[in-house]
Amino acid sequence: MAVILETSVGDLTIDLYTEERPRSCLNFLKLCKIKYYNFSLFHSIQRNLVAQTGDPTGSGRGGAAIFEKLYGEQARFFEREVKPILKHKKMGTVSMVNNGNDMHGSQFFITTGDNLDYLDGVHTVFGEVSEGFDTLSKINEAHCDQENRPFQDIRILHTIILDDPYPDPPGLEIPERSPEPSKEMLDSGRIGFDEEIDDTKGKSMAEIEEMMKEREAKANAQILEMVGDLPDVDVKPEDNVLFVCKLNPVTTGEDLEIIFSRFGNILSCEVIKDQKTGNSLQYAFIEFEKASECENAYFKMDNVLIDDRRIHVDFSQSVAKIKWRGKGKGVEHVNETRQKSPPTYVLKNQERKDNRYDFVYSDEEVEDSKKNKKHKKDKDRRSRSRERDRKQGKKSERKRSTSPSYRKDRQRDHRRQKEREWDRDTRERDRDDDRERREKDKDRDRDRRDRYRNEDRDRRDRESEKRRDKTYKKKDKSRAKYSESSDEDFKERDKFKRRDRSRSR
Repeated sequence: MAVILETSVGDLTIDLYTEERPRSCLNFLKLCKIKYYNFSLFHSIQRNLVAQTGDPTGSGRGGAAIFEKLYGEQARFFEREVKPILKHKKMGTVSMVNNGNDMHGSQFFITTGDNLDYLDGVHTVFGEVSEGFDTLSKINEAHCDQENRPFQDIRILHTIILDDPYPDPPGLEIPERSPEPSKEMLDSGRIGFDEEIDDTKGKSMAEIEEMMKEREAKANAQILEMVGDLPDVDVKPEDNVLFVCKLNPVTTGEDLEIIFSRFGNILSCEVIKDQKTGNSLQYAFIEFEKASECENAYFKMDNVLIDDRRIHVDFSQSVAKIKWRGKGKGVEHVNETRQKSPPTYVLKNQERKDNRYDFVYSDEEVEDSKKNKKHKKDKDRRSRSRERDRKQGKKSERKRSTSPSYRKDRQRDHRRQKEREWDRDTRERDRDDDRERREKDKDRDRDRRDRYRNEDRDRRDRESEKRRDKTYKKKDKSRAKYSESSDEDFKERDKFKRRDRSRSR
């Protein structure tokens, strides 16, 4: 029993476990038979994990079992089949999605990795992919966002049932042909499955380079619009104005008008000059009556020698004739009269009043500029007043505000000052206490050392005195003994002397 899923990236053939999972296989086969899965999105693809589909809404929160078609809303989900135990051991395992209450609807997923044992006991395995692993690899390698949703849609286009062992339940309406998808179903907000992502396909290198240049120019225009340099991203400069640069400083506008007048009627020709010095900045703007005359002058006058200088000619990129009404108010093309008007192309300064070829400002920016000028004037006036008072020897006194906010600020500053002083006094007091405690400890230690030293000296003196007394006693004993022996010897010697004396007589 097998079903073929024709997807937008290839075909998948799924073999069903009809004996082990009869209820899940019945639900899946009958949903395929009524074309319920047609144009369903793979709304969640987690690489090397699962690819989930089966929700016609494409949100991941919809879908219902086939039993809802037969028995009503109360049969939208059916219970999970527990026995026999089938595990997610290999890539291509097909399982019904658990809705959180051990119930299943129409959503299912295909594993794109091996040994996903933590899915066991939660989702019901009812089949496996037998053919189309290259298609499954393409689905697994799809580029997705942080929510695991593919940037380009991958859809189930059609389902083909190869073998259906279950009879159709009574009341099941089977369409004669596959229904056409609605516009809401195909509108996912992402790249369509049939859209070509590579827009350079079939184009030459020159066409690709031209396309890249257009994209770069559009990106630069968007940046200029964001920074306020352009009034609108699609604004274009006038096509009848010519830009001339690399001029000789001695070349005047009259010279250029005479030279370029052979190409057509010239409305204005001005060499841009420095406002302070009046020297030429060596570039100019020439405005023709017709765009064709401007193009003719562009092709003929580029790199021409004028006053010993080879000039460069290009179309003007100025959009000064387009006035910006303000943010969100659009633009306005200004038509100015040219009779006795000031020079059309001059450098901007504070005295200029003609804004034809100048920076474009909004009304809000003009008001801000006026406020800044007024503030600067007031500041200069106050500084002049203080300088005058200083020269006259007066001490300028600044008026203090008496507003509630000023009083609160003063009170807060005073309170903080008091707290800082209290902290400083506390630190100094603690420092003095520590110093006194250390001095007392030093005195106590010194007295203890002196006492111990004196006691030790006295002890040593007593011991030495005892040893001396003991030595003296020994000496006295030995002296007394010696004296006794000496007396006996003298007596014995006297005895022998008397005897010898008597014999000699």
